[in-house]
Amino acid sequence: MDYKKVSRYVVLGILFFLPVTFLLFLYPATHNYTPLDIVNGSVLDLQPFTSDSKEQVLLKDHITVLGFFGQNPLDKTITASNLKELVYDKFKGFKRFQIVIVMPKGTEDTVEKLKAEINSYEDLRFWHFVYGEPDNIKKTFFTLKSQTNLSENLGTDHVFIIDKDLNQRGRLDDRTDHELEKNKPVYDLESYNCIEVAEIKNKMSEDMRILFTEYRQKRKGEFNSDTRRASDLKETNPKG
Repeated sequence: MDYKKVSRYVVLGILFFLPVTFLLFLYPATHNYTPLDIVNGSVLDLQPFTSDSKEQVLLKDHITVLGFFGQNPLDKTITASNLKELVYDKFKGFKRFQIVIVMPKGTEDTVEKLKAEINSYEDLRFWHFVYGEPDNIKKTFFTLKSQTNLSENLGTDHVFIIDKDLNQRGRLDDRTDHELEKNKPVYDLESYNCIEVAEIKNKMSEDMRILFTEYRQKRKGEFNSDTRRASDLKETNPKG
């Protein structure tokens, strides 16, 4: 028996069937997943703001990560770096994806310094800073559902996922498996803390992937599940 020839065929067989097996496992996961929940609707769009782009930056028809860095953007260098490395670099190739950071007018020069801190010669064309008056910043923030508030200088380390229809996305039930087993009270996830690397890597990245899958399936006409809204859990979640 030619063992070398047999070994060669075994290796070729493994190389052929392994990807096929992986795709078979992936297929049901892609088509039978739980869409990312709508935790809040009617987020205010960005018409009152000017941008660092030649074109007006809007939330409508985009999948947006929305943030607020306040009057001292260099204080958010870690926040921005984590957001770039763990979210922007991962999703910048996806259609209609953008990161938008809302800033007070007068911070333009400091923002340029922040960009120099985080860009590392990378393409930041899908990352926008928009500028507005404090009242408009507060109005935009108050249309979001959030357990955290803006600081006095109009900043926060938390960011928000906004879909193409100006809905805020997140998790209506963010309990762990252990908490579910213990029947702990329901609590939601409305924003993502960019200082917490594990939260961005394990939760936000997964939630972004799910949202992109939803829109991809909608384009193909394969999406047939409705996202849950906050009102669906109103009886079990007093915050809903």
